[in-house]
Formats: sequence, structure tokens, C-alpha cells
Amino acid sequence: MQLLVSVSDAEEVAAAVAGGADIIDAKNPAAGALGAVEPHILRAIRRAVAGPHPVSAALGDAPSPEFLRNAIPAAIGLGLSFVKLGFAGLSDPERIRSLLALAIKIGSHENRGPGVVAVAYADWRRAGGPEPERLIDLAARAGAAGLLLDTAAKEGNSILDLLPEAELASIIGRTRASGLFCALAGGLKRENLEAAVALAPDIIGVRGAACDGGRRGRVHGGRVAALRAVLDGVPC
Repeated sequence: MQLLVSVSDAEEVAAAVAGGADIIDAKNPAAGALGAVEPHILRAIRRAVAGPHPVSAALGDAPSPEFLRNAIPAAIGLGLSFVKLGFAGLSDPERIRSLLALAIKIGSHENRGPGVVAVAYADWRRAGGPEPERLIDLAARAGAAGLLLDTAAKEGNSILDLLPEAELASIIGRTRASGLFCALAGGLKRENLEAAVALAPDIIGVRGAACDGGRRGRVHGGRVAALRAVLDGVPC
């Protein structure tokens, strides 16, 4: 199981790597669940990540083809492993599938362009987006690389508060059965991380739990190391 740590700038990369992050994710926590960093910050983050660590980037919620034609090219050519797209405010399945397919098509113009990860919100009704179970099928049909289970609202409730563990386990299983990898995020903290690990997603994603001062604070290597220990089954 891999640990993804979201960083807001290049200065946070060293702490995330030192603490044991497997994947470095670029995200602007001040701009919502999938806030995208500015292109120059994304480039700086990519330069700061040395060695084999994969790098991902949140691009935001995709409202239109025009958005994708601007957002995807900015991530091409940086050697990113994948980019994350949400669909808050969209409920039409065919429109979501076509947007995913377009994102994949734009990215495929680069020989080793980033894989596309569809983001399913546990609080999908509040976000006005697709139900997670439906998004699995749409993402698989479009050719996405994976599915991220997350929360749209960042107000204290974790994904484990919003969906029963049995339902989360079912979604994770269906995602894998559809040929996608599955990542789990959404307000996960040190105290509930063991429950999240027990669900056996491919990736656990964190921001606030890795920071001093919450998700808008700064990534701290010691906090990342404590999370890494949980994933590795090290008694604390």
C-alpha cells in the first residue's frame, strides 16, 4: 500500500519524502478538495522530487472541454504519473464519460502522458456530482487509470464518517474488478488510519494529517513518518 502526501509547494517536498511518502501530490489546499497549484509551482514541485517517487497533480473539477484543453497541457511534459479530475456539479453520465475520454485523449498526445484518475466524492449529493458506484463504470469505460475516493467538503468529517466501512470496501473491490487502481483519501487522520488501511486500497492519500496546523499548514516529516508507520504495521 502506498502513501500519497499532498504538498502545496516545492518547499514541502523534502519533508514528505523524508517522512516516507511514496507519491508526491501537488495540490492547493486553499482552493478546495482538488485545488490546482499554479503551473510554475507545479514545475517547481516536479523539479524538487528526486529519485523514483511518482508525482501526481490535482487539476480541479472539470466543468467543460475548454477547461480540460487548458488544464491537461499544463501537466504534460513534466513526467507526472497521473492527474486527478473531479466532477462536482455534473450529473449527466454521458457528459462525464466524454470529459474523461477527452482528458485521456489530450494526455495521450504525449508518449508518456499522465494517467487520468477520476475522483468520486463520498458526499456526492452535496457536491452535485456522480454517485461513486456510477463513476467507477464511467471511468473504466473511458479508459481512466484509477479512482480516488475523497470528500468534497473539508470541514472536519472524514470519509469514514460519511460512508460505512462495508460500503467503502465494496466500492474499492468494484474499482479493482473494473481494472482501475483505487486510492482512498478525505480527512483521514492518524487515529482512524488503521481502519482505512484495513479496507486495503492501493493508495492512502493525506494532507491535513501530514501537516502542522491542519491541511492549510505545512507538511512535517515527523507526522508523515507516523502515518508511514501505520501503513507498514509498525506498533506505535
